[in-house]
Amino acid sequence: MFEQAPIYARLVEEQGDVPAQVRQEAERIEDDLRRTMQPLRNLSEHAARQGRPPTHLMP
Repeated sequence: MFEQAPIYARLVEEQGDVPAQVRQEAERIEDDLRRTMQPLRNLSEHAARQGRPPTHLMP
């Protein structure tokens, strides 16, 4: 869609493909967040299987 718009092609030439860069950065952040949150998710699921509240989430 955008590739056919001359103004978009000009902006990409001048500024780079900003939407693609943003998308790539968002994917990297999502991957980092997934890796960071996985241990917490595992603890919560383990506590739920044992019928205990996830105390590590309580204030």
